[in-house]
Amino acid sequence: MKLTNPQDIDRPVFDPLILRRRHWIFDMDGTLTVSAHDFEHMRRELGLAPEVPILEALHAMPPAEAAPLWQLLNELEFHYAGKASLMQGAPELLQCLHDRGYRLAILTRNTMPVVKHTLKACAIEHFFPLDYILDRDSCIPKPSPDGINQLLQMWHADAGDSVMVGDYLYDLEAGKGAGVATVHLDTRGNVDWSGVTDLRVENLGEIIQYLEEME
Repeated sequence: MKLTNPQDIDRPVFDPLILRRRHWIFDMDGTLTVSAHDFEHMRRELGLAPEVPILEALHAMPPAEAAPLWQLLNELEFHYAGKASLMQGAPELLQCLHDRGYRLAILTRNTMPVVKHTLKACAIEHFFPLDYILDRDSCIPKPSPDGINQLLQMWHADAGDSVMVGDYLYDLEAGKGAGVATVHLDTRGNVDWSGVTDLRVENLGEIIQYLEEME
């Protein structure tokens, strides 16, 4: 059976065996949840230029200058966390993977209080043991592969048995840096990051369909 990526029929067929890998790492905002974050508003509140990566900008500041901005960022993120909603297909996919005995983890550039608040608001916290959630204080943030490498070491898992799922370039770059397979959730349907993507889907339900076709 040949499985194709329906959005990219002119591209090579992806290897369906990546979906049988037993260790799955997810980004949170924009992947498992529909983020309510207004990042340009957050940048304005922090006094940053448009489109500047927030974490990198604060890390580049002198600690005394950055300290109150980190506090403000934490407050802004916590505010938006309570407004998050589930991405279509997220609970079904997580249940599907859980039923297959796959390990599930989250790698996020948020902080742990924000992650907990978001997962509870979306009622999917039971899929993720706390040890399997890495925030920006637990590792070097994406696009560094550090968080993925930590999870693989914790699981005693091989990169060849692991998948990173995310909606943003940093997620995919982190996955490729760690040598795992990457799934790009492109909800807009018009983003080409094929150089760091093994499978591109426009909704999480497509992954379930592929898994079911393989049974």
